[in-house]
Amino acid sequence: MLHLDHGNSLETCKQAIELGFTSVMIDGSLKEDSKTPTTFDENVEVTTEVVNYAHKFGVSVEGELGTLGGIEDGVGSGTVKLTDPDEAVKFIKLTGIDALALAIGTSHGAYKFKAKPTLALDIINEVVKKIPGVPLVMHGSSSVPRELIEVINKYGGKLEKTMGVPMESIQEAIKRGIRKINVDTDGRLAMTGAVRKYLSEHLDAFDPRTYFGAAREAVYQMVKGKMIDFGTAGHAGDYKSMTLEEIKEIYK
Repeated sequence: MLHLDHGNSLETCKQAIELGFTSVMIDGSLKEDSKTPTTFDENVEVTTEVVNYAHKFGVSVEGELGTLGGIEDGVGSGTVKLTDPDEAVKFIKLTGIDALALAIGTSHGAYKFKAKPTLALDIINEVVKKIPGVPLVMHGSSSVPRELIEVINKYGGKLEKTMGVPMESIQEAIKRGIRKINVDTDGRLAMTGAVRKYLSEHLDAFDPRTYFGAAREAVYQMVKGKMIDFGTAGHAGDYKSMTLEEIKEIYK
């Protein structure tokens, strides 16, 4: 599976599909500048266009209703607008999406919160109750583990006052019906720490294949840990030893 995250237009999604992506997300909650929120009707319009196009090629489509806090890679309004469960039902029915990303108070980036957050987890229950069977997605779900920050700072970094989504909140969201969880920042942190550590311990290193190897292993270990914490490790097995076809079989 190759998935496009936060596609900002029909054209972007078309390009991804032409390149072989098997799943696309159209973030119709924001205009094409990836910063300005849209109206509900505007979101429905662009999301429906993507669904109609993508489904002709057997490509699944994820939509988003509401907005997350934070800005990542230039994507985000910087403000949180929680998903309205009643609007979510209308949105799913009007667009025909295969999965819906909810806004329940999570945020992009390593500096998500100033204090331990209280997520609007009841939104998940309401949507599941009103329209069961549609896979729900939780974006902005990196936990920003203290140990990853400590490695970066130990080897020359200066990340302060970082805070992510508590693992117990993610686990509770899974119990309530979240079926896809987006984790990006934690992977960046793992890679950065591994590269900093490797270069600090190998002053003669200059070949990217060596320190990027350490970065890949760090990401693998991070993802492995997430699968255990999310309760999916026993279902998916060890991806490192699986073929692409075996992985596809799991997600059919």
